[in-house]
Amino acid sequence: MAAEKAKRSGRIRQMIEIYKTTKVHDRNLTLALLLSFIGPLAVALILAWLLPGGWFGWVIWPLTGVLVGILLVMIVLGRRAETVAYRQIEGRPGAVGAVVQSALRRSWRGSEVPVAINRNQDAVYRVVGRGGVVLISEGSRQRTQRMAADEERKVRRALRNVEVVHLYVGEEEGGIPLPKLSKALVKLKPALNRNEVAAVYNRLSSLQGTPIGIPKGMDPNKIRSQRPR
Repeated sequence: MAAEKAKRSGRIRQMIEIYKTTKVHDRNLTLALLLSFIGPLAVALILAWLLPGGWFGWVIWPLTGVLVGILLVMIVLGRRAETVAYRQIEGRPGAVGAVVQSALRRSWRGSEVPVAINRNQDAVYRVVGRGGVVLISEGSRQRTQRMAADEERKVRRALRNVEVVHLYVGEEEGGIPLPKLSKALVKLKPALNRNEVAAVYNRLSSLQGTPIGIPKGMDPNKIRSQRPR
């Protein structure tokens, strides 16, 4: 009981901290959260007034409105906090690694450590999921093309029949904005089932040499610290 109470208290403190941090960069945050809470409550009060139900309706509808409002506040806070976090790291070396570590869905597996990086801190990351093996380039598109091609050859030597997809995150033509990276991965055509994802990821991980390291100046926990749990 005490542990559960402490856990709940920790979540509340985390939400407050996320709110304070996000508000610094999002001036409309407070208004958005107020509207998220008041909107469902107002609708619930109108329904309690219009629908028959007596005193029971005046209890259950406002209570439902409060609960829905709290849920919406948490969702809006999480999304706006994530947007602020993306805005702060977008375009910096290691940004893709931060997304890979903290924002990918469970159906995808990867590492914040790039599989290839050059002296300009252009990097290529590798993730494995239902869409197959995906090589994500970050930095100069021209400089990363050869790096990504070399990594594809390594993958195909180890796994000949696995789908290999190339994605580029950046501001150059055809690039994917950092906040849309997760959605781009989800939209890929399914090529592997859950067991195959695990097998392919383990196979490629066993072939990986000494970790290259995260580009300097990037905190891979940047996004994670901004999201309520």
